[in-house]
Amino acid sequence: MPKLTLQILGRRLAEKRKSRGIREVAKDIGVSPATLSRIERGYVPDIETFGKVCRWMNVDPGEILGVKPKMATRPKAAVHFKKDQTLQVETAQALAQMILAAQRAMMASEGTGE
Repeated sequence: MPKLTLQILGRRLAEKRKSRGIREVAKDIGVSPATLSRIERGYVPDIETFGKVCRWMNVDPGEILGVKPKMATRPKAAVHFKKDQTLQVETAQALAQMILAAQRAMMASEGTGE
């Protein structure tokens, strides 16, 4: 399947719509039938409409625009402990501080490009 671009967005939209009426699909997407018709004929939609169409088509807008997905802005840390082990309060607090410090360091290095 060729890369999805703004130029072929309308054609793919029409293909996905298939035999469903333009009014029905426009209502599902949240746009007017005239707007949907224009997009299917190759006109580029405004950014809000573009987002609605992408959501309806289940397509990542970045894929169409050629934007690489960005990594999560906030790293997530997960800690797993064996069942039936209990941590002392001081140990749990120290682990929490260590995890928070690591997250701050990761976020700071993302901002500097390191």
